[in-house]
Amino acid sequence: MQNVKRPRRIDIVLNRKRRKKDIQGLTVQKINDEPFPSKPSWQTDDKLHPTLEKLLRDKKYLAAFYTFLQSEFSEENIEFWLACEDFRLTASPDNLRCKAEEIYIEFIQPMACREINVDHHIREKIKSSLDEPSLSCFDEAQKHVYLLMERDSCPRFLHSDAYLSLKRKSRTLWYI
Repeated sequence: MQNVKRPRRIDIVLNRKRRKKDIQGLTVQKINDEPFPSKPSWQTDDKLHPTLEKLLRDKKYLAAFYTFLQSEFSEENIEFWLACEDFRLTASPDNLRCKAEEIYIEFIQPMACREINVDHHIREKIKSSLDEPSLSCFDEAQKHVYLLMERDSCPRFLHSDAYLSLKRKSRTLWYI
């Protein structure tokens, strides 16, 4: 029965050709005098897939994301990111040094209680900057952790029951 040649469905082949012509015939409209839009229209709908940046700005979603990371035993990433954000708001040089040492001991130092996953190069760069810390001494590590959360944790969170139920609740409140 496997060697029996089946007739080719012409309607499927014609539909494929038609779709290809339709896609090729599309034109891009100018938006704000740009020759091409910065994002395709299907990617601009943040309601479908919010970015990590938007999740971190919204207190409800941040709390849910934090709880989700706790359930996955990786809350040190968000805690480090938040500590770095707080560190950037430090005005006093004395407080800057103290906070920098606290962050290093808690998150960066090898065998730290909540050690984050950064490479040796970043770790050594931060260690050498602790003598005279600047507001940007943790930037490279913070970016690394952010990208890790964006690529790994955030997509899983967006498919989790915690996020979906929170999203459902916020829609329900909007309609009420």
